[in-house]
Amino acid sequence: MADVSAPARVARTAPLAQVTPLDAILAIQSVGDAMGGKRKAVKRGTNLLDILDGIKADLLVGIITPERLDALVEELSVYRDRTDEGLDAILDDIELRVRVELAKQGRYPDF
Repeated sequence: MADVSAPARVARTAPLAQVTPLDAILAIQSVGDAMGGKRKAVKRGTNLLDILDGIKADLLVGIITPERLDALVEELSVYRDRTDEGLDAILDDIELRVRVELAKQGRYPDF
């Protein structure tokens, strides 16, 4: 039989990067923040659509309550983080619709 040599030994292994508990906590928080931002954006969109539905119901009765318009202005005035390109585009469309409805009623928020 042919002389089979033993496998060559690896001279050195690559050093392992040490993960500290702080690194792990920061990584978890960044994932949580991203998900929290999306959750807040979805909630904002849902709130605005619910108020717009209320305005539609008011129009069927013949009068839009000032409280609904105030609720739209208040919800629109809250700062919104940009989190997801697709979600942001949908929210932009909803907010544009809200601004149109407010303008129809003579309200022009400047934020």
